[in-house]
Amino acid sequence: MTSLNKPVQNTPTGHPVFSQTLPCETQSAAHGRRLVRDALGTWHLGDLSDSAELIISELVANAARHTPCHSIRLLVSRPSETRVHIGVVDRAPSRLPVFSPACADDERGRGLVLIDALADRWGYTLLGSHPERGFWGKEIWAELKAAL
Repeated sequence: MTSLNKPVQNTPTGHPVFSQTLPCETQSAAHGRRLVRDALGTWHLGDLSDSAELIISELVANAARHTPCHSIRLLVSRPSETRVHIGVVDRAPSRLPVFSPACADDERGRGLVLIDALADRWGYTLLGSHPERGFWGKEIWAELKAAL
């Protein structure tokens, strides 16, 4: 398991991107929450921690539950002064998120509903492209708006 909690690149706004590769299992959510807390603490945006930690937990759980991947990549970036981007990258581009409201007695299926309620916006991005093989992966992401 990689333990990369250091900034790996600078974005155009000058803020680092925090990134970590972890096993694709639900236990990786704890590492994701720590990564989010560290990034938000660096940017003095601790007021977003509760929402961001719930979002990363749900994104990791969805990847572990719905993809056959062995590892995932967690990303926390700040694309602008007022936005925090939280993403999970996996190598299962054909397994796209499906937003469907859960019934009151459903034990599962509330993750994207929760993300939709907490995030300013969310979605997915297909990654890479090859004329014969197509896309190699996807990033499921959510963005929070920081009040400055």
